[in-house]
Amino acid sequence: MIKIQFSAQSERWDVYEAPLRKACAAAGLTVDIGVDHAPEDVDYVIFAPNGPVKDFRPYTKCKALLSLWAGVEGIIKNPTVTQPIVRMVDFGLTQGMVEWVVGHTMRLHLGMDAHIHGQDGRWRELIFPPLSRDRPATVLGLGELGTACAIALRDLGFPVTGWSRRQKTLAGIQCLHGETGLKTALNGAEVVVLLLPGTAATENTLNAETLALLADGAFIINPGRGQLIDDHALLEALDSGQVGHATLDVFRTEPLPPDHPYWQHQKVTVTPHIASFTRPETAAEVIAKTIADHGNGHPLRHVVDRTAGY
Repeated sequence: MIKIQFSAQSERWDVYEAPLRKACAAAGLTVDIGVDHAPEDVDYVIFAPNGPVKDFRPYTKCKALLSLWAGVEGIIKNPTVTQPIVRMVDFGLTQGMVEWVVGHTMRLHLGMDAHIHGQDGRWRELIFPPLSRDRPATVLGLGELGTACAIALRDLGFPVTGWSRRQKTLAGIQCLHGETGLKTALNGAEVVVLLLPGTAATENTLNAETLALLADGAFIINPGRGQLIDDHALLEALDSGQVGHATLDVFRTEPLPPDHPYWQHQKVTVTPHIASFTRPETAAEVIAKTIADHGNGHPLRHVVDRTAGY
C-alpha cells in the first residue's frame, strides 16, 4: 500500500480526489491517498506551494514531493525540504499555454483590437499586417512550455529565435544562449514571449537596455513571471512607442493592485494569471505514472535543480 498525502488548498482536494483515485487505479497502483496521514507513514506528497504543509521534516519516509504547479519558486527555498521535488510537466498545462500564447500573438500580429474595439460605424482603412514570415518572434526560455510555444509559432510561419540558459537545438528555430545570445535574440524582434523561470539571474531580463534592442512597436507577451520585466522601463517604452503593446498575465504583486498603471494603459492587456493552469484529469495521470515508474525502479523525471532555481 502506497500512502500519498495531498497538500493543497482544501477546495483543490474536492476536484482532485476522484481523478487521482481513477488514475492510480488505471496505473495498477494500490494507494491510500488522503489529506490527513501521519507524516512518518507517507511515501509521496502531492503539493501546491500554498498548501497546508510547510514543514516537511516529519515526512521521513517520503520519496519525493510531486508538485501540482509548473513553477516551484515557492518551495525550493524551504529549508525543511530534503526530498526530491518533481515539477508538474503535463500535456494539459503545456497545451493550455500554447493556445494562450498563440492566441495573443495572433491577436497582436493581425491587429484585431482595431476591429474588436472599433465597432462605431466608421469604415477604417487600416494598414494590413505583414505575413507571419516577415515578423520575427523571440521566445525567452526553452523549457517544456517555451519549447512548445516556440514550435507552435514556427509552425505558423514566424521566424522564431529561442533563448535559454544552456544551449539547445530545435529544428527550424535559431537557438541562442548566454548574455551575447540574449542581445542577439532580442535585436529587431517584433514579438517577444517570456517563459523564463523566476530566479535572481532572470530578474528584469527586459529592462531599458534590452527593450531598446527590439524593433519599434514590438509586442511583449509575458505568461512567465512578473519579475522578468522592469515595470518602469516597460511603461516608458510603451509611452515612447518602442513597445507597441504588452499582454501581461503575471505580475510582481498578485492580484495586480487596482491603482497599478498597467490597468489604465491603453497599450497594455492585463489577464489575471490564467495563461495556463493544471487540469486535474491530466495532472492526475502524470502523477500516477510518476509514482508507478518510480516504484518500478525508474529514476524520477523533471526533478528540480535547486542550484539553478527550477
